[in-house]
Amino acid sequence: MADPRKAKLEPASAPPKRVQTEGLWVKCESCKQILWKKDLEATALCCTKCGYHFKMPARTRLEMLFDDGQYLEHDRSLASTDPLQFRDTKSYRERLRKAEKETGLKDAAMTGEGLLAGKPTIICAMEFQFVGGSMGAVVGEKITRAIDRCIERKLPLVIVSCSGGARMMEGAISLMQMAKISAALARLDEVKKPYISVLTNPTTGGVTASFAMLGDLNIAEPGALIGFAGPRVIEQTIRQKLPQGFQTAEFLLAHGMLDAIVPRKELKAYLARSFDLLGG
Repeated sequence: MADPRKAKLEPASAPPKRVQTEGLWVKCESCKQILWKKDLEATALCCTKCGYHFKMPARTRLEMLFDDGQYLEHDRSLASTDPLQFRDTKSYRERLRKAEKETGLKDAAMTGEGLLAGKPTIICAMEFQFVGGSMGAVVGEKITRAIDRCIERKLPLVIVSCSGGARMMEGAISLMQMAKISAALARLDEVKKPYISVLTNPTTGGVTASFAMLGDLNIAEPGALIGFAGPRVIEQTIRQKLPQGFQTAEFLLAHGMLDAIVPRKELKAYLARSFDLLGG
C-alpha cells in the first residue's frame, strides 16, 4: 500500500503546452494554398504560390504608395449622420459602429497627401471592410474634397477603388455622390492635372459607373472583379449566356475598357512614370 505522505510530496504533472496558431495562417482564395501570414505581408498581400492579390486595407495601401509610408491624412473625422434612420436586420448606426470598431475608420475611404516617388500627390483609398467599401455621403464628400485640393494646389490625384457600389442604407443620397464626384473630376480636367484610377478586387456598382472609370488612365490589379451589375442580373436582363470571366480585369483589358493591368508590387513605379507622361 502506497504511503499517502509521499503522494502529497510528488509534484503535479505540468499541463500540456499549447501552441497558438490561430490567425498565423491564411488560405489563398485562388489556389487554396495555406500561407504563412508573415510571408504574405512581405509580398504586399500577394499569394507566393499563384500571385493572387488579396484585399489590401486602405491604410496599408497608402503606406505602400507614399514614400517611407509617410502622409498627411485629410478629413479623418467625417462620419455619416444616418440621414434616413435606416434599419433592416439591424440599424444602420449599429453597422457603422461595428465597422468603425473593426477598421478604426469613420467611413469607407481614406485620403492622404504626401510624396509618391518624390512627387506631391493626393491619394484616396477605399476600405472594403467598412460596409463593403460602399459609397455613401461621407465617401463622396471625402473624394470631392480631395479633388478640390488637387485643383487648388495643382496636384495629381490617384483613387484606389475597392467597393461593392453605392450604399443602400443612404438611398438616393448615395447615388447623388456619383454625379457629385464626376462633376468635380471634370473641374480637375480643366486645370490639366492627371487623375489615375486604380481598380482593385472588387470594383462594382455605382463606383464603377462613375469615378472608377473616369481616369486619364484606368488601371487594375490582376484578376480584379470589375462590373456594374452581377452576372445573374445581366443574364436575366439580356436573356443571353455571358462569356466566362467577362467581369475580370483581363477580359476588360482585352476589350478596351482598361488601359493596363499592373501587379501590386509594380504599382508605385507605374504611377510615377504615368505622372511624368501626363504632366503630373
